[in-house]
Amino acid sequence: MPIQESGEMYLETILYLTKEKGSVRAIDVAEHMGYSKPSVSRAVGLLKNGGYIEVDSEGLLILTKYGKDIAEKIYERHTMLTELFVRLGVDKETASDDACKIEHHLSDQTFMAIKSYIEKLK
Repeated sequence: MPIQESGEMYLETILYLTKEKGSVRAIDVAEHMGYSKPSVSRAVGLLKNGGYIEVDSEGLLILTKYGKDIAEKIYERHTMLTELFVRLGVDKETASDDACKIEHHLSDQTFMAIKSYIEKLK
């Protein structure tokens, strides 16, 4: 079953926080995303049951290979789209917000064209 957009957001957040902090708990995700603890607990259960994350004995959230692949794909889309919008003259905060809205719906073909374009500009 394909993952929902909200699931992708959680995976991306877990990846981002892992890179930033080294380890992540559900409370970190709740604080970062501005969601309630019960909402995050429910999402963590769904992601765990779907095989996207594991929760260790200390409550740390760990992306599985499958979950990490999805998170990295979404994170790359977010960063590339943000960079494109900033290069077009959009302020960084708006660019990031807009990238977040688009990253889940963009076809692979369109994203690869954007990525290629950005890489040529560098």
